Amino acid sequence: MSQGLPRGFPVVPAFDVHCPLSSLPLAFHTRLETIPAPVAYLPAVPQARCEEWQSRLGSHNRFRVGLVWSGNRIHKNDHNRSIALQALSPILDLDATFVSLQKEPRDQDMVFLRERADILDVSEHLTDFVATAALVSCLDLVITVDTSVAHLVGALGCPVWIMLPFTPDYRWLLDRDDSPWYPTARLFRQTETRDYAPVIDRIRTELQNLIGAWRPAPEVDGNATVIDRIRAELQKNLIGARPPAPEVAEAPLAPSALSDKPALTS
Repeated sequence: MSQGLPRGFPVVPAFDVHCPLSSLPLAFHTRLETIPAPVAYLPAVPQARCEEWQSRLGSHNRFRVGLVWSGNRIHKNDHNRSIALQALSPILDLDATFVSLQKEPRDQDMVFLRERADILDVSEHLTDFVATAALVSCLDLVITVDTSVAHLVGALGCPVWIMLPFTPDYRWLLDRDDSPWYPTARLFRQTETRDYAPVIDRIRTELQNLIGAWRPAPEVDGNATVIDRIRAELQKNLIGARPPAPEVAEAPLAPSALSDKPALTS
């Protein structure tokens, strides 16, 4: 792509062919087995931004877990995808450092958040997606509902566990716990009960096993520790991710290519 224009741009340059964004997979004859899926397709986060977060987080002597429990409340499907922070209580007693990646927590969540000194709330520093990406690069895992953060973490190639309603957005497909776009993602779906409690119970069991197998990595400068740790976890198959796909010449298609709406929207 040589140029990008914002929606509503007053003057559109001359062009020869027009194809709606959501029709690109049809034009490319894309199938599930042909979706390019490198471990990451977003550019690396600036080292200085990562170092700022490492300084805020302190010593990395415990497993770090980022949390996102709700999206934009005006989203038409928000009542199915978002949960209250208190619903995550079963996992909060595990031996990990929990970091809130939540933007604009709701009133009842703020009350619970203030009562939990074991959850690090850094929302005031999450000013844009670059800031969130830098923080994510310093974590070992992100657990989230279906929000923009799920797509951001997947596109960064970082481990992410995504809680999905029984009837999810079509981009997550059905009857599978992985994503063809995000090799480091693992999907935890509601059953026909449409209840998140069993989902969180399954996550607790899996997270407890992951924490038990984790060991602090030697600290080094820059992003090397984060990258090396991700590769090691993938190799051990502790997060249920598939091996990286072979490199291909074509640009990878993100879920945003199948929708008229950008993937990075809450």
